[in-house]
Amino acid sequence: MRLLLISNSTMAGEPYLDYCKNDIAAFLGEKKVTALFIPYAGVTMTYDEYEAKVKSRFNEVGHDAISIHHFDDPVKAVNEAEAIVVGGGSTWHLLHEVRRNGLIAPIQNKATKGVPYIGWSAGSNLTCPTIKTTNDMPIIDPKGFDALNLIPFQINPHYLDKNAQGHGGETRQQRIEEFLVVNQDTTVVGLREGCMFIYENGKLTHKGEHSCRVFQYDKEFYELASSDDFKCLMDV
Repeated sequence: MRLLLISNSTMAGEPYLDYCKNDIAAFLGEKKVTALFIPYAGVTMTYDEYEAKVKSRFNEVGHDAISIHHFDDPVKAVNEAEAIVVGGGSTWHLLHEVRRNGLIAPIQNKATKGVPYIGWSAGSNLTCPTIKTTNDMPIIDPKGFDALNLIPFQINPHYLDKNAQGHGGETRQQRIEEFLVVNQDTTVVGLREGCMFIYENGKLTHKGEHSCRVFQYDKEFYELASSDDFKCLMDV
């Protein structure tokens, strides 16, 4: 498999996908690739609008993207894709539409055969065993939580260590600890903004200025920095 799993699309004050565009370009390689874009996580914009945002940034670094909503046969589009790109937004809506269009098995098949998969936020969540560690409100019933199961651990994207000043609700850490009480065999990784996982040649690596935080039931959380060995996450 070749996976590029990005925590977030945009850093504060920067253009869309700007901070990670060169990582996307390097991941896809020097030869121009026209990636199949899956915009189903987009809810507050049209799929045409979402495609235009992604296409513009991909064109900037020598690649291209075309949205799956232009194809009469979504399964065939996935089966013929050079690369698969899944954007962020509502993870619930994303999984609902992926399942409704019968795309779970086709995407799994393409990814496991080495076709590049790039996701950010919800698109990264989709590669986990389930979408249970998304931050999004359940705006639609996805008819099951099971996702692509390309990686054996759960990602919590946009991970924050603390709540905003004056906010009295639970921290992200507390929410993950709640999850682990009822999902005790699961490992959850808090992927901070500006960071990403790269899986290729059978090896998982991490890139970003911040470490990621690893949670397991009834254990003290710990941090892994980009220089560390991430094999432990693929062996969970």
